[in-house]
Order: sequence, then C-alpha cells, then structure tokens
Amino acid sequence: MHHHETRVVPYTADQMFALVADVERYPEFLPWITAARIKARDGDVFAADVLVGFKSFREKFTSRVTLDRASRLIVAEYIEGPFKHLTNRWHFEPASDGGCIVDFDIDFAFKMRVLEQLIGALFDRAVMKMTDAFEKRAHALYGTARV
Repeated sequence: MHHHETRVVPYTADQMFALVADVERYPEFLPWITAARIKARDGDVFAADVLVGFKSFREKFTSRVTLDRASRLIVAEYIEGPFKHLTNRWHFEPASDGGCIVDFDIDFAFKMRVLEQLIGALFDRAVMKMTDAFEKRAHALYGTARV
C-alpha cells in the first residue's frame, strides 16, 4: 500500500521537522499509537519501537529513523514486526510565505494477508487522520501561525 501527500502548513520547516522527529511523543497525539520508545541512538539515527493498537489488534514494530537536518528529511525504515516492508519519508521545504511544504510518503505491506485486507479498506482515511493529527499537534505546540 502506498500513499503520497503534499500539504502546505503555516509553520516553519524547522518546527515541523522537530515535531515529526520527536517519535517518543507520538502516543500523546497520534491515533492508534499507544506507546513509542527509542531503543538505541547514534547521532541522528535511532531505532524506535512503536506499539499500535486498534480495537483488539495490537502490534509492535521497530524502525530505523534517520534525521537529515540539513535537508529537513526524515526517513523511517522497517526493521522488525508484522510488515513485509514499511518505509515512510517526510520532507519539509520552506514556503515563500514563511510556512512550509510538507511532503509525506508511506509504503508498506503486511506479512499477513488478512491484515492487509482489513487495513486496505481504511488505509487512505487512516493516513489522512494521522497527517491531520500532526497538523493539529503543530497548532497545539506552536499556536496560531504567524505567516
């Protein structure tokens, strides 16, 4: 499954980068994320465990997250869990009005076909809900945009 989205938000690229990079805070605002922790860190690369819960479904997965501050790029690559593969990529580009262009891409497949079918029907709506949650979190952290 694949989803690509580009949004213009009224927050700076540095603000949005910091928000997305703060994986351990995800349970505070992201739907279905019930826990997140950093297992190991080496500079701007870290391994993160994320626990996802929806109704009776509970799964933990581990990703390697690379923060490229100079390019304002965050890439999370799957290490272990219920997926065949999982990659998501965030890129934050300053916009001319002082806000930023958020480019988000996610690509994944579950190991179990039944999970793939279950999630498939809700996938686009779920991803939109999660990207909306990041924007709402930016508003909560940074207030009303001044751009």
